[in-house]
Formats: sequence, C-alpha cells, structure tokens
Amino acid sequence: MRRWLRGWFIVWVVLRYGLDELALSGFRHPVLGLVRRVLTIGRDLSAPRGQRLREALERLGPIFVKFGQVLSTRRDLLPADIADELARLQDRVPPFPSDVAIATIERAFGRPLDAVFAHFERQPVASASIAQVHFATLRDGREVAVKVLRPNMLPVIEKDLALMRTMAAWLERLSRDGRRLKPREVVAEFDKYLHDELDLLREAANAAQLRRNMAGLDLVLIPEMYWDWCRSDVLVMERMRGVPINQVQRLREAGVDIPRLARDGVTIFFTQVFRDGFFHADMHPGNIQVSLEPATFGRYISLDFGIVGTLTQFDKEYLAQNFTAFFRRDYKRVAELHIESGWVPAGTRVDELEAAIRAVCEPYFDRPLKDISLGLVLMRLFQTSRRFNVEIQPQLVLLQKTLLNIEGLGRELDPDLDLWSTAKPFLEKWMLEQVGPKKFWRQLQAEAPHYAKLLPELPRLLHDYLRQRPTDLRHEIDRLVREQRRTQRLLMMVIYVLFGFVAGLMAMQWWLRLRLW
Repeated sequence: MRRWLRGWFIVWVVLRYGLDELALSGFRHPVLGLVRRVLTIGRDLSAPRGQRLREALERLGPIFVKFGQVLSTRRDLLPADIADELARLQDRVPPFPSDVAIATIERAFGRPLDAVFAHFERQPVASASIAQVHFATLRDGREVAVKVLRPNMLPVIEKDLALMRTMAAWLERLSRDGRRLKPREVVAEFDKYLHDELDLLREAANAAQLRRNMAGLDLVLIPEMYWDWCRSDVLVMERMRGVPINQVQRLREAGVDIPRLARDGVTIFFTQVFRDGFFHADMHPGNIQVSLEPATFGRYISLDFGIVGTLTQFDKEYLAQNFTAFFRRDYKRVAELHIESGWVPAGTRVDELEAAIRAVCEPYFDRPLKDISLGLVLMRLFQTSRRFNVEIQPQLVLLQKTLLNIEGLGRELDPDLDLWSTAKPFLEKWMLEQVGPKKFWRQLQAEAPHYAKLLPELPRLLHDYLRQRPTDLRHEIDRLVREQRRTQRLLMMVIYVLFGFVAGLMAMQWWLRLRLW
C-alpha cells in the first residue's frame, strides 16, 4: 500500500511542478503540442523550468536529488538554465533546523554542545541530500567541520527503494532489453551504497582509506577524521579551506593552472580506479574544491566520502585492457575481451562485434573534449550492445557514473582537454607493471611469509614421518637419499624454468615498450 501511495505522490509532484509539460515541450508533433496545452489549463507554470525541476527533485527526496546532482555535471546534454538550477542541488539543498542538528549532536555524544565545542556555527555552511555541515572549533582549539545526518532519512529512502524494486521487476517482466539490463541487480547495488551513506562511521573509514592511498600522490587533500568525535549520525573532521572547483574564473584569477588542474583530475581518477581499486564515487562539483593555501596551492580537496566504489583485481585488469585497447584503437581486442569475460554470448562473431565497436568509437578520437560527448558515446554503445545481447554489469554502475562526473568536471575546467591522450600513458604504464618482472617479484614477496612459516616445521615433519613408518630405518634413509637427489634435480629444473620465465617477462616488457613507442 505504501508503494502505491508513494507512486501517487510522485505523479502528483510531476503534475504540481509541470514536469509533464517540460517533457512534452521537447516534441514538435502537433498532437503532442495539443496535449501539452490541454494539460496546462488551470495550472500556474510561470516559474522557470529549471527552478520547477529542481524544486520537484527536492520535494521527491534524496534519491531524486542525487539524480539531479549527476545531471548537473552534464552541461553538454542540458540547456544552460536547467544545468544552473540543478547545480544548486550539489550543496544548497534547503537545510533542516539548526536546533535539530544540535539535538542530534548532543544525543550522539551524550553531553551538552558546549562540552564538545568551544565554538559552533549554527548556520550550516553546506546542505546536501543526506546531511548538512557546520563549522566549529573543538575545546583544544582545532578547527573542524561537523557533518550531521538529516533526521528520519531511512523511512523515506526505504519507500523510494521499494518503489524502484517494483518498477525494476515490471521492467524485467515486460521487456527483453529490461532483463538484459539487470535492473533489479542495479537497484540492489544502489540500495547498498545508499544505506552505506547513511552510516557516517563508514564514511569516516572510507575517508581514512582514501587519505592513506593518496598520501604519496601530492595531488589531492583529504581531511583527517577525528575518531573520538565520530558517530553513526555525526562526523567531525579536519576543516578544509578551498574554492569550489566550478568557480573557474575565481581560480584563474588566483593563478591556478586550469589545464593542469583538469589533467590532475584525470590522473587522480585513474590512480584510484586502477592502482587502488578504491575510488571516490560521488565526484560532483559540490564535493570537490581547490586549495589556495601557499603550501598546497593548486591541489584538489575531496569531500563527502559516503559513496565509494571498489573493484576486484579481475575487474581492474579487464577494464585496463579495455581502455588500453580503446586508446590504441584495437577494436578486435575489445571484442575479444567482451567475449572472454562472458559479457556477450560465446558464439558471437568477433569480426561483427569489432566492426560495430569501431563504428561507434572511431569518429571520436583525436578530438578535444569539447567536441566529444562521452554520454553520446555510451548511448551509441548501448544501442550497439542491444544487437549483441551484451549484459550490463551492476558492479560497474558506480564507475560509469563517476566517469561521467569526471568528464563533466573536465569539460568545465578545460574544454580543450584531450581525455584520451591524458589517460593513455597512465594506463600503458599500469599494464607494463602488470605483466613485467615487478609484478612477478611482488607476488613472490606476497607468498614468502607462507613458505617462511613452513620451513622451520620441515625437521619435525620429517621426524614424525619416519616414526610412523614400520619399515627398516636403513631402507628408509636410502629411500630418503634417493628422494633428496630427485628433489635436487627437480629444484634445478625449477630454477632453470624460473630463470627462463623471468627472461621471457623481461623480453615481453621490452617488446611492449617498443610497440607502445
């Protein structure tokens, strides 16, 4: 019953803010134009369309606000007035009362606000779909940012997710394409990350992990978490000072190298994805700032770590090979990888899939980012995938979303950025590390503790073995001597094989470098 009530509420909001008129206005068919005029009779739709869309998403709740946040980064796909309004969803969602935030803090810490903070700013500095942030000062003088979860979020999200599950089930029953898209698995993945975002302790742990991973890169700053003051609904972290990344003119006037900033963003993203398999998956402009402090001038500042993506070693290697093949225009290898991974049926003809992928991607190479829409490329790839029954991989949904965010940021910073040439050297270096002697040596180091533990146990194992055997000890010793000789010969063979294997890896690495050059 609640699902139906929520469904009717969504319909009411669509009609209340005239989103039906907004959708129909994009069609030029005279019949649809007549329908649009009839539907607008008696309704006040004088407010700008962007404002109506933003207010409708805010009224519908956090899931729809997040949808608007993703759309706001795609100015190439949206009219400017709508993109400007949706950008307000990134950090200017209407705040909840400060008294409610203070009550949440005092309940979480079990003590009055003054016992924790020497100073607390009642006016929030940022307000988003899940939480809002206040600046404060701890009793020991450290300046902090205090993130407080919005009250009663779980029931609202549960209602929306229940409705999305119902719609996904209908889509799978009614559409063959719907089954291929695995909508229920995608909703389940979205469900997982939304619930993770409601636990601020998990967000603090995500931030700590990213901070360790990025420590040696010197391109991005991540706030320190103050664990003594972190709870599931309240998070206290180091206060960061920066300029929002979408204020490009202000950054340019401050002397920030904007093209370099765009390249650094691509480097940060690919490092997190392919080196660490752990990446910030909510990189809209509201969560990204740039430092103007002298010691860290021009570095990124990442905020809001409620949603992070993870990739397995198999996912990383598969994606890296795909990206590398794309950048080298090796469409045959892309087609083979799709078949090897099981994304398309095993009987698919490689040459046909190769030709289809080439037709989609070839027109977009050697162009600056301002002339390329990754959204359009993905749309055409989706249309092509329908023909070959490609299965959508739910575990990569967050990666796809983040890639769109990165493209939106790059387009806003430097329209002339060549995404392909910026990412290609990084991926080629990563691939060389995966197949060369360095990878082999790292694997040996990883296995060394296991074998080091077994070596001291060998005399005892040998003694136990001899005691349990009922045969004559002399015969046993003779047999052991023969086995020792065979073992020595086998060990020498293994050494020769390993030597040949390492030599082959080094030769392969040099061959790859020659090909890449």
